[in-house]
Amino acid sequence: MKWRLRLMMLFEYAIWGAWYVTVGTWLGKTLHFSGQEIGAVAGTTAIGAMISPLFVGLLADRLFDTRRVLAALHVLGAVLLLVAAKQTSFAALYGSLLAYSLCYMPTLALTTSLAMRHITDPQEEFGGIRVLGTIGWIVVGLIVGAWGVEASATPLHLAAGLSVVTALYCLTLPPTPPLACNQRFEIRHALPLESLHLLRNRSMAVFALASFLICIPLQFYYAFTNLFLNEVGVVNAAGKMTGGQMSEILCMLLIPWFFRRLGVKYMLAVGMLAWVLRYAMFAFGAPGELMWMLWLGIVLHGICFDFFFVVGQIYIDREAPTALRAATQGLITFLTYGLGMFVGSWLSGVVVDTYAAQGTHDWRSIWLIAGGCAAAVLVLFVLAFKDRRSSAGQPVAVTD
Repeated sequence: MKWRLRLMMLFEYAIWGAWYVTVGTWLGKTLHFSGQEIGAVAGTTAIGAMISPLFVGLLADRLFDTRRVLAALHVLGAVLLLVAAKQTSFAALYGSLLAYSLCYMPTLALTTSLAMRHITDPQEEFGGIRVLGTIGWIVVGLIVGAWGVEASATPLHLAAGLSVVTALYCLTLPPTPPLACNQRFEIRHALPLESLHLLRNRSMAVFALASFLICIPLQFYYAFTNLFLNEVGVVNAAGKMTGGQMSEILCMLLIPWFFRRLGVKYMLAVGMLAWVLRYAMFAFGAPGELMWMLWLGIVLHGICFDFFFVVGQIYIDREAPTALRAATQGLITFLTYGLGMFVGSWLSGVVVDTYAAQGTHDWRSIWLIAGGCAAAVLVLFVLAFKDRRSSAGQPVAVTD
């Protein structure tokens, strides 16, 4: 069963990794979209993340078997990806990818909930299942880079094919019927409103604010790194960017060791500091003798992601009351992958357009602005956040 669930995760995240990393390069170099248009397209997944709890709460919890919901969403998603691949105007492409994101983003939560239903100890077993999703992202990134199709619509075709395969595979998984089919659906079941009162606690409020703010410069990386690397002449940029996911796996294994020595506050701070360093590396690195700086900026992704987002999940699990843990995790997800990345998509597009000239960009200025934003969030967090208790000596259960 575990390997069947691992394969589900591999397919699930390979779909996303197939198109999302390189779509900015296709839009910028081939379709000649502006920075704001590229940022808006990248932000479609953020809108999907904000709306997806409604899908999850209504469809899978109360109406249909999770397998069938997943299969239907992935088939519809495949059609929308093929439609998007044929578009050349911003409005048509944005509309089709927004519709696709509304189908795909709920599947992230649905695959997680399905896996949780079919394992006996989620705290111990889920991390080993979810990590195959990261491996799927790595494998498909290497394939796209090796094919040299980053500036074309081919990654969307690949993602569509993977979506069909995933839909068929999901139907082979064990039955996962809705658990609340006899309960009346209420909006509070889908939106994490009940956890808002936890923000009266200063440290939780600071953590929530920092989580939202750090995702604004984060979107500079997701939306524009591949375009940046291709513009400065890095060969097989998509393949090289998978180094970030490779380091993510390593850092995941090291979290318990660092957690016991640094505690919550300083691990979160190190995660944000890694964003500052990453953008500094991108600002001053270049192919050739300074290629090591670009490599370092890429592999810092493990610390950037794990030391903030994964440790943040552990912090919420520790601080939130048992009855509100899921709702609080949902609130932070809404603030980060939803609202924060949506604002970041808009701001990154504005900044990239500001420093665009004659078909290229002043990337040093762009990355320094992103790094400055991350540095400001880091200073705010360090000064305002207080961890009420030390984590030294406490057992740590890591879930991705």
